[in-house]
Amino acid sequence: MSTSTDKSKRAADGQGMAGTPDAAGLQALVSRAARAGKGPPPVERWNPPFCGDLNMEIRRDGTWFYLGTPIGRAALVQLFSSVLRKDEDGKTYLVTPVEKVGIRVEDAPFVAVEVDASMRGGEQVLTFRTNVGDVVEAGPQNPLRFAEERETGGLKPYLLVRGRLEALVNRAVTYELVALGEEVEVEGRRMFSVRSNGAAFPIMPAERLEELSA
Repeated sequence: MSTSTDKSKRAADGQGMAGTPDAAGLQALVSRAARAGKGPPPVERWNPPFCGDLNMEIRRDGTWFYLGTPIGRAALVQLFSSVLRKDEDGKTYLVTPVEKVGIRVEDAPFVAVEVDASMRGGEQVLTFRTNVGDVVEAGPQNPLRFAEERETGGLKPYLLVRGRLEALVNRAVTYELVALGEEVEVEGRRMFSVRSNGAAFPIMPAERLEELSA
């Protein structure tokens, strides 16, 4: 006789998922979709029927949970992350050619865990790596935005990875971005900003930085 603990363990390492009614065959479908063609699956072009919500959640630190238990297999997390899509309704889904299921996201679906600053053609280029292996250059097509964290008043930078999906920049990388900041005039206002690929991304008003530094 299997116990609930055994079931949770199998779910956490990706085994036994197909045996649950709301996830039957999903892993196999995602795997086939991810292998079809080259590059990321074209989830933005797929329009399958909505098949309900899956008991899956992405926590703020980037950890994926299924049935309340962390998914321990990095390869499985990467597989599922390849078919994520955020729709106009603001909700995040796992999408295959034949079905769409909703999942919960506590903050952003990805976490930017590393950044490299290099020069190309006389311009700074910031290249980020996410916790699931995406490599993204910040720029006009993949902008950075800086939000204020209500609880602490600190900064929460986000990088657009693809579609409407963003990566929350972790604290260590945030410090690196601030160290690369400079004063830039944006729409007639002095802004402390960071540059990448010819674009300037405002972090905060320059006068606010001066107040914090005083």
